[in-house]
Amino acid sequence: MFNYINGKVTIIDSSFIVLDNNGIGYTIYVANPYSYTEGENVTVYLYNQIREDENSLYGFKNREDRDLFLRLLGVKGLGPKVGIGFFATGSTFGIIDAIERENVLYLKKFPKVGEKLARQIVLDLKGKLGTIEITENNNKDSFELVSVLESLGYKSVDINKIVPQIDRTKPIEDQVKDALKLLLK
Repeated sequence: MFNYINGKVTIIDSSFIVLDNNGIGYTIYVANPYSYTEGENVTVYLYNQIREDENSLYGFKNREDRDLFLRLLGVKGLGPKVGIGFFATGSTFGIIDAIERENVLYLKKFPKVGEKLARQIVLDLKGKLGTIEITENNNKDSFELVSVLESLGYKSVDINKIVPQIDRTKPIEDQVKDALKLLLK
């Protein structure tokens, strides 16, 4: 029904934002509400869940995340509340890569995803995600850098802040060195 909405962020809560569009405030559940700034004008790509007792909007910063979210919803036993959690700490490329490589351990790190659901995700989606285009922000080079930094014990929140500052034309070893300098500041 809805594709996207453009508006001003008026409220930030622990699980949602309120977006004002022409005087109407839309409550939109997002993976990382605190990545938005109050008063900021944004475009949010939407999924509208309509059930007999609920009408909810789930929002994403780009179409690729929303497309992957829609694919995840097709997995038996995975609803929107679990699906949105994938985007709080995972990148689109990282999630797709984990599914394609059958990396159940990576998938289990997401909230409410156990062994059984992780295996179901791999079973249902492996080989079927090739049509999702990955933007420059979610490219393979940044995934490799993020993986290395996470293995060194750094938190995703801190890593995501410094990754855009790294020159991705350098070899991965130099990228890691530059990232470590920024993380230690």
